[in-house]
Amino acid sequence: MKPCIKSLKLLAGFLLAGIAATVAGSEVPGFFPSARHPGFPFSEAVAHGGMLYLSGDIGTGADGKLVAGGIGPETRQVMENIKATLARHQLGMGDIVKCTVFLADIADWPGFNTVYAGYFDPGRYPARSALAAAGLALGAKVEVECMAAMR
Repeated sequence: MKPCIKSLKLLAGFLLAGIAATVAGSEVPGFFPSARHPGFPFSEAVAHGGMLYLSGDIGTGADGKLVAGGIGPETRQVMENIKATLARHQLGMGDIVKCTVFLADIADWPGFNTVYAGYFDPGRYPARSALAAAGLALGAKVEVECMAAMR
């Protein structure tokens, strides 16, 4: 299938989901506004085709500020934020099938891995991509986005 046609089919699927909203002002099924960042122009997660696509998350605590202490504490907070998002959708860390990791400094890779690995059963790690990226939101050292299979 040509990429353009595939993109149009995906767009049509999202548009049909939008048409399914029954009352003005009601949430469109499958699109979940951010519980931690209301009013921002992104969904916390989008459910589509048996998958839950989570927006990227950084290591902010309940106060909306980055946790102090560097890559270890930020990674721990990111993973706790992801865990909480999944729980709001009746999912757990074992449902994650893919993560993309953005590091402000690739030298933080070992410190990130140490914390990240502790959130999954050994040998049951999601597929993952990682890259160094300058200019993460709020000066974060790490951002992680994930995809989870819905039950």
